[in-house]
Amino acid sequence: MNQALPAHWAAVELRSVCERTGTVDPTKDADETFRYVDVSAIDNSICKITGAGDCLGAEAPSRARKAIRRGDVLVATIRPTLKRIAIVPPELDQQVASTAFCVIRARPDVAHGEFLYYAALTEAFTDSLGTLQRGASYPAVSDSDVLDQIIPLPPIGEQRAIAAVLSKLQRAVELEEERVRALQALKAATLAKLFREGLRGERLKQTEIGEIPESWDVVPLGDIVQLSQYGLSTRGEKAGKYPILRMNCQLDGRVSFRDLQFVDLDEGTFNAFALRRGDILFNRTNSIDLVGRTALYDSEAQAVFASYLIRLRINHRSSPRFVNYYFGMPGTQSRLKGLATRAVGQANISASKLQTLLVPITIDNSEQSDIERTLDAITNEVVKRTETRRARMQLFNSTLHLLTTGQKRVDSLMEAR
Repeated sequence: MNQALPAHWAAVELRSVCERTGTVDPTKDADETFRYVDVSAIDNSICKITGAGDCLGAEAPSRARKAIRRGDVLVATIRPTLKRIAIVPPELDQQVASTAFCVIRARPDVAHGEFLYYAALTEAFTDSLGTLQRGASYPAVSDSDVLDQIIPLPPIGEQRAIAAVLSKLQRAVELEEERVRALQALKAATLAKLFREGLRGERLKQTEIGEIPESWDVVPLGDIVQLSQYGLSTRGEKAGKYPILRMNCQLDGRVSFRDLQFVDLDEGTFNAFALRRGDILFNRTNSIDLVGRTALYDSEAQAVFASYLIRLRINHRSSPRFVNYYFGMPGTQSRLKGLATRAVGQANISASKLQTLLVPITIDNSEQSDIERTLDAITNEVVKRTETRRARMQLFNSTLHLLTTGQKRVDSLMEAR
């Protein structure tokens, strides 16, 4: 740690301010039920435990051995850069966690548990563990690697004050996350209803993709695609003539122009890969969770697209916006996963398989437009709330760094506000 710390702060090994923790064997109480926290129980978007489940002692997994108390900090040692870090809440006091966690228990005379939690959330802490992880399939660190980390430590009163400020900022992020998830659930339910029932109160008919209004039709995607093309195998740079859109530019079915990379291309190559308003970018290769995501290009700006995307240009028989919304339905996403070829950690959907996907088309263009407007209104709110969440997360992260390194002190931060 090269940065000078404020007076009365110290750079210490994490283990020096922690109590020893213990293990437990739930199988010895075979008929007793306990709450079990495994790695999947932590939501790393908010760094909280959200999925602890009940488990019978006789059925306890072999990894269920770490005894935990309220206020303990859990740091996942498997894939530590994924930041699966959380504080044990009161309702999980005296329960059990996986051996895939390092359990951090603050010594109350020198350390505040919540401050240690925020110290573990810093980029410096995560990046340091990332350099120590071992193993190709399941990169991991040991408990000792975690406890050997050097952290800046202010006096305990200042630790509590820092934790209080960060807790308020973190709660603001969580509230926005809750709003985003509620809106996404509303959007999913609305998609399912509209693509099943339409807006005209028609009788329904049974088809290969389920019930749809009687006047609608079902066709293979290939029947309404004018052009289908793989993207450019060109590395993006921080500067260049044309933006190159990648998978991370897909945001709730729309193209986001954040975090862009750029390429320089001759005129012929640009024309071959140029995007135009109404093109759909389909994510053809990624993890099984992400493969099949789409984004509608709704801009006149010049841009091209990367090789793991497929550009779909829809013909006059349907609307690109309508088709793109259909791609976003949970049921459609499930069918797309069924078309994917899978390998270890990777899935792929070829353009030829994609064109076999069955999609609905409407006869009444005005109904199609009304459906799009309804879904646009919800999507606009999702995107707005997502951007607000991003801004609040950026504020939290910058404040986290400044306060846990002593570059900003709590008193000066309060005065600035």
